[in-house]
Amino acid sequence: MTNTTKKLATKKGKVVSDSMDKTIVVAVQTLKTHPKYLKKYRSTKKYKVHDAENKHKVGEVVEFVQCRPLSKDKNHTLA
Repeated sequence: MTNTTKKLATKKGKVVSDSMDKTIVVAVQTLKTHPKYLKKYRSTKKYKVHDAENKHKVGEVVEFVQCRPLSKDKNHTLA
């Protein structure tokens, strides 16, 4: 048997909220193209990320990966 490691998809975004305990909200911006008009536009999605040490503040750029569900909305942790 061979040992295979699963490659986790990492995302990078800006911290927009740190008011919760051990949780930060990270906004990730992506550039999408409209299917009919082919115009590019920005799309923003927010993720709740586990921050066990409460060390990240608003405005920082962080990298995070998907993990098992930690709560109802939180299933990402810092990389």
